[in-house]
Amino acid sequence: MFKILILQRYYGLGDKQVEYQILDRCSFKNFLGFETGDKIPDEKTVWAFRENLTKSGLIETLFNEFNSFLETKELILNEGQMIDASFTIAPRQRNTREENEKIKNGEGDDLWNDNKHKKSHKDIDARWTKKNNETFYGYKNQAKVDVKSKFINTFVVTSGSVHDSQATADLLNENDEGQELYADSAYTGENQKETIATHKMINKVHEKGYRNNPLTEEQKTKNTEKSRTRARVEHVFGFMEQSMNGLKLKSIGIGRATGIIGLINLTYNLFRYEQVIRLNILT
Repeated sequence: MFKILILQRYYGLGDKQVEYQILDRCSFKNFLGFETGDKIPDEKTVWAFRENLTKSGLIETLFNEFNSFLETKELILNEGQMIDASFTIAPRQRNTREENEKIKNGEGDDLWNDNKHKKSHKDIDARWTKKNNETFYGYKNQAKVDVKSKFINTFVVTSGSVHDSQATADLLNENDEGQELYADSAYTGENQKETIATHKMINKVHEKGYRNNPLTEEQKTKNTEKSRTRARVEHVFGFMEQSMNGLKLKSIGIGRATGIIGLINLTYNLFRYEQVIRLNILT
């Protein structure tokens, strides 16, 4: 059942789709250990299994267990960390202005109590945000990534409207002491500097220019040097977007979003491990 969830996340399949693909593809059957004619878990069974893992918090436990395995193999090198965030698109809601206003004010639980079926299909945790003149609705996958190995160390799931920098304190821990921290200019600010200093890390965050106070040539040169390392975090999200068919959810609520994004991150780490071992690229 767990291997079915990994197939779902790598190929971007819904519950009904993965049931069909297991029936249709010999490669899926071989991976799962099924023979032709065996009874295949249906979509409701897949949904219930994932739901149980999510509610029990086991997805985060499995993610951490695999990272512990990577550490025993000395594949998380802890010679520098990168932090960044990527949007995860959620199903758009069709609400009235009044309903949206209540949701923004944290009063979403008071809505649709007279229609439980409708309420079960309403997401009161996802939020709209805008970046580079594009609008997004959903959540953010906030991640800390090992510079050398490109394995995801830690992740935090937030609504789409939460600024990237607000997750920094939750991503850093005592193991980061003494390491360099790379991030883009979204993580610039006095609060960020204080957080990085508190964790005794070496600040390699991009500097940011402001109106009437643009970056100097020296600052631009330093940013370019930092980009050579920081750009490696884009490879992680690039793999998710391209090889894993994009970062999209078909679920409702931040609880399920956290579970699915946790599976996405774990699936990435599994495939990264396979790549590292096959190509022997960290030795």
